[in-house]
Amino acid sequence: MKKFFTVLLCLMLVTGLVAGCGSSGSSGSTDASQDSSKSAEKYKIVLITMDSMDRHWVSVDKGAKKAVDEIGNIDYKWMAPDKKDDAQQIERVNNAVADGADAILIAANGPDAVVAALEEAKSSGVKIVYVDSPANTEAYATFATDNLAAGKTAGEQMLKALDAAGISSGKIGVVSVNSATASTVAREKGFREVVEPKGYTVLPTQYGDGDPVKSQDIADNYITDGVIGVFGANEGSSVGLGNAIKASGKKDLVGVGFDKSDAVLSLIKEGWVYCTIVQNPDVMGYEGVKAAVKAIKGEKIDNPNVDTGASVITKDNVDSVE
Repeated sequence: MKKFFTVLLCLMLVTGLVAGCGSSGSSGSTDASQDSSKSAEKYKIVLITMDSMDRHWVSVDKGAKKAVDEIGNIDYKWMAPDKKDDAQQIERVNNAVADGADAILIAANGPDAVVAALEEAKSSGVKIVYVDSPANTEAYATFATDNLAAGKTAGEQMLKALDAAGISSGKIGVVSVNSATASTVAREKGFREVVEPKGYTVLPTQYGDGDPVKSQDIADNYITDGVIGVFGANEGSSVGLGNAIKASGKKDLVGVGFDKSDAVLSLIKEGWVYCTIVQNPDVMGYEGVKAAVKAIKGEKIDNPNVDTGASVITKDNVDSVE
């Protein structure tokens, strides 16, 4: 009898151990561990702009960060070249891919130079979203200003100012970034389409790489050449032409800029720049990040090409600008 109880006790102990092992290795525990791992996983999103100089790009980054804070679960980086340079931008794309980016938000410095790098990124499964300026390869979505239309608005403002001054003919200079950046090329085109048919001579565009000092030198030469107005196609160009007009002391010269910064706004307040056309870069960054998350999740987007709009800042409304 004693032997029977001993055997029974052993059987009970073995059964308990088996049950215990089965419990610790149950599928429920494994699933919980997997769910925890998934919830800890973050989407990697990288913003790559043309450079880090312009306030415009700071605003794109600000909008992107706002979306990141709202959505959460995102590992976000802004990787900006220190100047507008195709090689530097391509390097940033390659670095983002090597770093395991799930999506890249990019403002292409030129429509063609970065294409091969972006196509290689896409082949690695990286989702591409354009902000401000697209390249010539398909992306999930684009959030940008209608730059042709915005350039026409700049031309209309130039004509308005010249008409108010009683000037109906003369030479007008254009200061831009380079001949490859699609956004600024479109602005120049829109400006010319409005101004040239009115009988004004729009001189060949000069390029200052978006650098205020180079752009001022170009505008100085235009002023020496006797222009009646100058159009700047981006922030640095606008600061340069405004400083050139200020240095000349000629308030009858009409300066029309593009984009905003503290320097541009001050030049408008002081009367050296007539107006500037401003975009909504924060909207580009904000909507860009939201679209990138949808792309990563494999979701469809209702409108893949969004015009983020533009408006005019003059002396009349400059004090209301944030």
